[in-house]
Amino acid sequence: MKIVVTELIWEEGLKILRRLGEVVYEPGLWKSDALPPALAKADAVIVRNQTRINREFLALAPGLKVVGRLGVGLDNIDLAACKEAGVPVVFARNANAISVAEYVFAAMLSFSRRLDEATLDVKKGNWNRRRFTLTELYGKTLGLIGVGEIGTRLAARARAFGMIMLGYDPYLPPYETVCTEMGVEITGLDQVLSRSDFISLHVPLNDDTRNLINRERLSLMKPGAYIINTARGGVINESDLYDALRTGKIAGAALDVMSEEPPAGSPLLDLDNVILTPHIAGLTEEAQVRTSVLVAREVCKVLQGQTSVCCVK
Repeated sequence: MKIVVTELIWEEGLKILRRLGEVVYEPGLWKSDALPPALAKADAVIVRNQTRINREFLALAPGLKVVGRLGVGLDNIDLAACKEAGVPVVFARNANAISVAEYVFAAMLSFSRRLDEATLDVKKGNWNRRRFTLTELYGKTLGLIGVGEIGTRLAARARAFGMIMLGYDPYLPPYETVCTEMGVEITGLDQVLSRSDFISLHVPLNDDTRNLINRERLSLMKPGAYIINTARGGVINESDLYDALRTGKIAGAALDVMSEEPPAGSPLLDLDNVILTPHIAGLTEEAQVRTSVLVAREVCKVLQGQTSVCCVK
C-alpha cells in the first residue's frame, strides 16, 4: 500500500500508517511539483485544508481507494467527485471538538476580563482598577449557530459557568441531549442574534452558509455583543463585519478563520476590538494527536476492506 500525506500530521499517526505500507510524507507536498508523481500509484491520500481534492486531483491518482481529512471541514474536498470516483472520504469526527470549545471560552473570557490589556497597563506603571472593572460570564447569554458536537461541548461548559444558552440548528432533532439536559433553547436565527451577548459560529461553509452573517444580521445584534468564528471565514461577510465593528454596532469579534488566510491587507487588522488568531482553535497538542491517530486508523480500515465509522455520508 502507498499512502501519500500532503500536509502536516503528528508522528503518532505516521507510525500507524507505516505499519500498513509505504508512506510518502511532506508537509508542503500539496504545493510541490512532486505531488503529481507521488499520486500516480497512491492507494490513499491524507490532507488538511490546503490540498484541493477535485476531479483533476483524482485523475492524478487512478488507484486511489480513500481520502483522509485531518480535520472536520470538508470545503476543500469535492465530495461529489469523490463519490463518482468511488473514493470514500474519512474525517476526524469529533477529535478536535474539545479544543475548539475551549478556544471559544478563552475568547469570551478575553473579552469579559481583558487580562492581557491589564497586564500591559500595569507594566507601564499604571494601576487602573476602574478601567479593568469589566463583566462576568455568569448570567450572560451564549448563542450557538450550529449545535453539533462542538456546540454540545461548548454548552456543557457554558452551563457550568451559569450562562443562558440559545441555539439555532435546522438539522437538530427536537429531543437531543443538548436541549433536554443541557438547557439549550432552540430558536430561530434572528432570535439567537438579537438576544445573545456572545455568538459562536459552528457551521460548515457551503452555499447555504456563505455570508450567513451579513450587514442585515449583524444589525440584529446587541451593541454590546461579541461574535466568535471558529468555523470558516466565508460564513461572515468581512466587509460588513468591519463596518459593524468600526461604528460600534457590535462590541467585538474573535476570528480564528478568515476568507483569506493569512488576511493580507484586511482592514480588520487595524481594529482594536478584534481578536485575530491563525486558524488554531482546534490546534492543541492533544487534539492533533487524536486527529492524526483517528484519521490514520480509519484510512487503514478502509484500505483493509473494513467499514469506517468516520466516512462522510
